[in-house]
Amino acid sequence: MAVNKVQQLFNIKYPVIQAGMVWCSGWKLASAVSNAGGLGIIGSGSMNADLLREHIRKCKAATSKPFGVNVPLLYPHTEENMKVILEEDVKIVFTSAGNPKTYTKMLQESGIKVVHVIANEKFAIKSLEAGVDGLVAEGFEAGGHNGIEENTTMVLLPLIRQITDKPLIAAGGIATGRGMLAAMALGADGVQIGSRFAVSAESSAHDNFKKRVVKAGDGETMLTFKKLVPVRMIKNKLYHEIKAAEDRCASPEELERIHGKGKSRLGIFEGDLENGELEIGQNAALIKDTKPAGKILQEIIAEYNKALKLLHSTEY
Repeated sequence: MAVNKVQQLFNIKYPVIQAGMVWCSGWKLASAVSNAGGLGIIGSGSMNADLLREHIRKCKAATSKPFGVNVPLLYPHTEENMKVILEEDVKIVFTSAGNPKTYTKMLQESGIKVVHVIANEKFAIKSLEAGVDGLVAEGFEAGGHNGIEENTTMVLLPLIRQITDKPLIAAGGIATGRGMLAAMALGADGVQIGSRFAVSAESSAHDNFKKRVVKAGDGETMLTFKKLVPVRMIKNKLYHEIKAAEDRCASPEELERIHGKGKSRLGIFEGDLENGELEIGQNAALIKDTKPAGKILQEIIAEYNKALKLLHSTEY
């Protein structure tokens, strides 16, 4: 595989980024992916400043390879976490769910590479105006928080590729080497993979959650909370309560009460499969087992190379 923009930007062997997922992406997962040749990401959305500092230091002790931190900008502890990132000399930051202009310049002045996650062309343009080093184009197949436009990865990628030549990372619905190849064909320089790594051995998610994802079939995830912030989750008791409320045109305030607080922790980290929020992507239906993150990455690259050779052997 020739060295491309994503490999150059992060100095990694493979253009595969492990998504920074809340309650899944601690130092164990991030260091395992980085050691295997990808870019591991610590998900700071579920961490306060002290816990984030601990995970950064443990990740540095576990790998000499590049790794980063994902910072969703919608949380109240964002500023404190940014201070920790600067103090601990993190070299790569992925931002999401907020205005990219808020922190990009400050981070870059400290020598940090900044990538912003977007779900539509409007925010891609805002990110480029902010001067980000790269973009993640995330389609609505992805798990967790999502774009209100419901742009699919197949549509979003070429849309963003035509407006920038900066490093472009595809996300949403990618769990295999064939999926990675498809994304690269559409203009991506690399892929960000969440759901597949969420059920890896090193993921900090509860075993109940991992087993439920492995059992998930086609159509078992849905995008919900569209009146608030769209979230993709597995159908369970909580989902059906939300859907019933949405079907009767409940107000955003009522939906907030149903959702409450800590539901993603309850489902993903504590393993309550009925009352918790089971955030995962559509590609859960493709995930059939739990294995070490390094093995997952090896299989993705092997399948990518095999599919690429097969594609090259076909003429029309």
